[in-house]
Amino acid sequence: MSGADVVTNVELSERAAKRIVSILASEAPGSVLRVGVDGGGCSGFQYTYAVEAAAKEDDLVIERDGARLVVDPVSVGYLAGARIDFVDDLMGQSFRIENPNASSSCGCGASFSI
Repeated sequence: MSGADVVTNVELSERAAKRIVSILASEAPGSVLRVGVDGGGCSGFQYTYAVEAAAKEDDLVIERDGARLVVDPVSVGYLAGARIDFVDDLMGQSFRIENPNASSSCGCGASFSI
């Protein structure tokens, strides 16, 4: 399968887009929020978040309502078909990823297994 055949649809909710715009408002123009997947966490993989000055050439760039979120090529495979949301509830504020590729996830939602 070539890179062009990989499903790269990652959905960004309206609430997540608003939160990203809020986070990036105090950053340099052109900044992006990066979401990635690394090994680790209590379930095998964990989601990572970082503000970066710009997207890289091979990133998947997701834009909605002025928000710019990027995903590196390796993480795209783990996040294909996922929906990224932002919640503010009794447990606190956080990004939540509904990932159809995850067979299980930890209670906090920050790590998952495949």
